Amino acid sequence: MFSFYSPTIFIVLLLVIAGMGFHVLREYERAVIFRFGRLARGVIGKNGPGVIIIIPFVDKLVRVSLRTVTMDVPAQDVITKDNVSIKVNAVIYFRVVDAQHAIVEIEDYLYATSMLAQTTLRSVLGQSQLDDLLSRRDEINSDLQRILDQSTEPWGIKVSAVEVKNVDLPHEMQRAIARQAEAERERRSKVIHAEGEYQASQRLTDAANVLSENPVSLQLRYLDTLTGIAGDKNSTILFPIPIDLLSVFARSVEKTDSPKDGGKQ
Repeated sequence: MFSFYSPTIFIVLLLVIAGMGFHVLREYERAVIFRFGRLARGVIGKNGPGVIIIIPFVDKLVRVSLRTVTMDVPAQDVITKDNVSIKVNAVIYFRVVDAQHAIVEIEDYLYATSMLAQTTLRSVLGQSQLDDLLSRRDEINSDLQRILDQSTEPWGIKVSAVEVKNVDLPHEMQRAIARQAEAERERRSKVIHAEGEYQASQRLTDAANVLSENPVSLQLRYLDTLTGIAGDKNSTILFPIPIDLLSVFARSVEKTDSPKDGGKQ
């Protein structure tokens, strides 16, 4: 039997205590070590990665991950600058760049960053109009990223991106936007139709000017139109006689009726 004071038991306990002083950190991990409650700086292996040796029961090691964290910001009730009530959610990408500040300067940097993102989202979107929120999404994302990055910098956190995901509109506002879009499309249709009529009138004016230079060309155009109409055998064709053709006969009649003896009958 082994007594409590046996050398074997003592060696085993010594090895267990010594093993408690060895820690292996991964490539994306860093360690923050406290010695008697104070931040320890002269530690073997510094703060990782690799093997970190601390003094058991004296030092306390806190692991911090440096990988980028993807955090979903819950949907927030926002009233825009033009008094439209909407629900907006977003996603934020950030990572720890200074492990000591992330542990010492803030109690829970994950929770604090989430709360700060929610309040900043409501504040920034509350100063924007609905049309800007729908059309200028990139600028709003940049403003959110800049504000959050400045606020979390003392905590040793770098916010790399903020993306607004969904904007939930009330049904009344959706119908109003649909009517607005329909009116805009109708306006564009009328403008395009009017522009086409204007261009067509210009072309017709140019064609009329060209045809007016030679009356024969007008007659040829008239005959060409009749040829096109005659291609349909089921059509009834009304053949009007141009006034120019009748004017020839009118002049012939006038010459015939004019006196040949100097106006005396």
